[in-house]
Amino acid sequence: MTDEFSPKPPSCFDCAHQATERLDEMFVGIVQEKRIALGQRPAERPVFRKLHGVAHGTLEMRADLPADLKVGIFAHRRLPAWVRFSSDTSPTSPDLQSTLGIGVKLFGVAGSDALGTHGDTADIIMQNYPVFFVDDAEQMCEFTYAGVVDGDYPGYLAKHPTTAKILDDMARVEGSVLTTTYWAILPFRCGDRFVKYRLDPETPPENVPNDAADYLATDLALRLSQRPYRFRFMVQLRTNPATMPLDRATVDWPESESPFVEVGILELPRQDVNERGQPEYGQGLAYNIWRVPEVNAPAKESTIAAARKVVYASSADVRHIANGQPLQDPTAPRPAAETKAEPDHCIVKAVIYPSIGIARVGTSPHDYFIGPEVSDPPPAPPGFYRDGHGALKRQAARFRVYGVNARGVIVKELTADDAKITWSVELANTKAAWYGFELALDIPEAASAPPTVLRNAAVADRTRLSIKPGRRAVSGANAPPQQFDSGEFMGKRVYLGEVFTDAQGRLLVLGGHGHSASFDHSRAITFANNEGWHDDVSDGPVTARVELDGAPLDVVPAWVVVAPPNYGPQQKSVRTLWDLMRDVAIAAGQLPRPARPSFSFDILPIFQRLNGLQWVNAGFAAGFGWRSAFDFASPDWIARLGDGSAANAELRKVIANQFRNDKIDSWSPVPWPWLYGDAMNIPPAQTPLQHASLSNTQLMMLQQWAAGDFDPDYDPARKAPATIEEVPVAAQGETLTRAALEFCLADAFHPGCEMTWPVRAATMYLEPFRFLHAPEGWIEPGLGEVLTSDGVTIPNGPLYGQLPGSITRWMAVPWQTDTASCRSGYDKSYDPYVPSFWPARVPNQVLTEENYAIVMDTGKPMQERLAAFANRAAWIAPLGTTSYTDQINNMIHGFDHLGVVEVRKGPGDAAFPARIEVEDQHEPIKDATDTPQAQKKLRAAGTRVSSQRGTPAVFVDVDLTQIEKVRRFPGGLGRRTE
Repeated sequence: MTDEFSPKPPSCFDCAHQATERLDEMFVGIVQEKRIALGQRPAERPVFRKLHGVAHGTLEMRADLPADLKVGIFAHRRLPAWVRFSSDTSPTSPDLQSTLGIGVKLFGVAGSDALGTHGDTADIIMQNYPVFFVDDAEQMCEFTYAGVVDGDYPGYLAKHPTTAKILDDMARVEGSVLTTTYWAILPFRCGDRFVKYRLDPETPPENVPNDAADYLATDLALRLSQRPYRFRFMVQLRTNPATMPLDRATVDWPESESPFVEVGILELPRQDVNERGQPEYGQGLAYNIWRVPEVNAPAKESTIAAARKVVYASSADVRHIANGQPLQDPTAPRPAAETKAEPDHCIVKAVIYPSIGIARVGTSPHDYFIGPEVSDPPPAPPGFYRDGHGALKRQAARFRVYGVNARGVIVKELTADDAKITWSVELANTKAAWYGFELALDIPEAASAPPTVLRNAAVADRTRLSIKPGRRAVSGANAPPQQFDSGEFMGKRVYLGEVFTDAQGRLLVLGGHGHSASFDHSRAITFANNEGWHDDVSDGPVTARVELDGAPLDVVPAWVVVAPPNYGPQQKSVRTLWDLMRDVAIAAGQLPRPARPSFSFDILPIFQRLNGLQWVNAGFAAGFGWRSAFDFASPDWIARLGDGSAANAELRKVIANQFRNDKIDSWSPVPWPWLYGDAMNIPPAQTPLQHASLSNTQLMMLQQWAAGDFDPDYDPARKAPATIEEVPVAAQGETLTRAALEFCLADAFHPGCEMTWPVRAATMYLEPFRFLHAPEGWIEPGLGEVLTSDGVTIPNGPLYGQLPGSITRWMAVPWQTDTASCRSGYDKSYDPYVPSFWPARVPNQVLTEENYAIVMDTGKPMQERLAAFANRAAWIAPLGTTSYTDQINNMIHGFDHLGVVEVRKGPGDAAFPARIEVEDQHEPIKDATDTPQAQKKLRAAGTRVSSQRGTPAVFVDVDLTQIEKVRRFPGGLGRRTE
């Protein structure tokens, strides 16, 4: 059917005299209604089906508009507008070389229109080419018949070269719908004269080809999220009927005879075109070139205009009926933005923040500091984390009470000055009475690990294994400490911490001093399940009774977790505990999935964290550190990463694809981040969970970022709040929670640092980031001697309401043995420094004081300074090199000997960063083998021995490839079933 003898429509299909009726039949009756009958939902237009976006704006006429043009639409000074950008192609077809269309619906044009209706709107429809591809309705009917009925567009075009050429020319490349010129193509009346319309963009075009299928929608959203865009509304007067025909749509009226003149400005303000409901609103709008005042009607001589009048109206009715939408045109525009509710200062209840507070153990008897209360706190001065005797300070968790209105919005903080607050806290440590850790029970690989059995199974009286000092209460300002010192482990009292208040009546919770011991004086021998041992970490509920103006308020409770020390206080892992809990809440439908990520707050932090790990791991220093190939903290890198334009589209895609995706990556250590996963094993387990990945939400946002669909909101001049008082009060609660959890790990739950795998269960939460408390007096069901993946998920079991001690009981006992076992580069044949376990909290390789001094000495040769900067010492060197057992026991009694990585000033020259992070000490721990005789025996055996300070040149760690922590599958790993 593609030869030159392809027939015209038969005489009974009369395009000459029934063009309008036949076009209506083909476009609506054949094409549109057939798609609807086949299940198209929602029903679409027959043409210009692919939506790129809908934007609100205004059309403002020039004040000096000549009187002969100031008619109909143009008699109005300023009109609200809703603008639909689209392509004449299917929604799934690529944008490249598609014909672009723009529909402008103006509101406030009241009265009867040329369509024969009475309303308040006027429509203008344009395309990105100055002429149409056929002259009149008869030709349009024949062209449409050739394709819709005959299925032979090529045959028609072979005999109509003018149409073929125009269609070829219309397939042009456009870089953005906001930088495109649009023409109305048909003539319109302007009073007693005829005119054509054009929209000229004020922003020059950037017509660079882009192979992304929906790049125009992405570009539109990105551009309008940054700034407003304007089009000059142009009119061309018909001055020569001979060269400016009214019914030959393929003819471009010559500008040499009548140039276009500006009559107004169409402005689209900065906005989120993906705001909920906005795309759907735009799709529901119907446009018709005859919906204008009679004085602006299309020229009646244009048969294409006459056909459009009928076809557009008919297709709109069919579409609206199928979609259950009103047939009438709207009388008022959709509000440009959601109306802000009046501030509600009525406090109806109280909420405790942070919802999960983090305290940390330390050896200092009295000194402490308050944990992070903002996401990016300024670094503490050198020496801050130790007392005057070198002991580690404890980290306190501080809690506040906020009064909220009926919507849950914070109205104000409630303090001892305006409310009566009585705090109640219960801490417990139930590790020794719980089950041992073998592997996270919510992953398939758990079936291949050793069974999860009770710790200390030989102890019949299980209550003797739980340290439960009970509840402590404090109230008012400056309440003195109430100690958790009455709990016992195997008949011996154990101190778990204390609570008190500050001058405003805020609660402070301190944990234990990091004391761990065994009741039978045995040595620790393994990473997580040491029989007979206890430590003094803990967790439990934080509640309060609050009276405001003499009336009690309901109080939403919180939780506190006492965790091990933070040896890298400025660092965050690439996936934090806040990231993980956010992902859990989104998957459970408790939080909305972000429509579009923020570069500053969702994307950039991922890269900054990779960069920050340079101070705690030598592999990250080489890969992401200062002046490395991926120095993501440098201004040049930030500028490129934050640029959403097509110029950096491939860069963003390549970078995003470097991150591990469990669905496609195997057990290769290459993808980012270079961190071990929940099923880590040596030799590597053949599972994607051998290594860690970002959360699903982070990965989704990275893909949006790669596509350019993000808010490019980075401001290098922005200063992050240094204290919680600098944060608006309504945002303080969420800020406190985020700050606490972002400095916690969600890396390998093996078992973990602060918390472990149960936090991935949505049933653990009362609301996002807030643990569900077990009812008062609740007795947990027994689970038997062996805990299985099925047993752990029973209703009202351990993954539901929580009891004091329920969060930390899943962790290693004592914590020091696991911390001393979590290192990096177990497989030296791949790399001695990566992958790593928890470098953000438990460093691997660090810059020593000695090397820092060389870097700072500008009198030394540059090469020596650069070498010193690149040199990283083994952080665990103080634990010794005699044996793994010695190391973990040294950690138990000397964990405060290990260095805290502090921020120091750089030397001030361009060769080094302005801030350098340095280990504050490298003090060896004396163990039983640290004698001349033992050292001699080690050397005789060929073991290299660490120096007093320890550097990579002299420190050789013991081989850990055979320890239990990294030998999780003694019987082999079963094949994953998904």
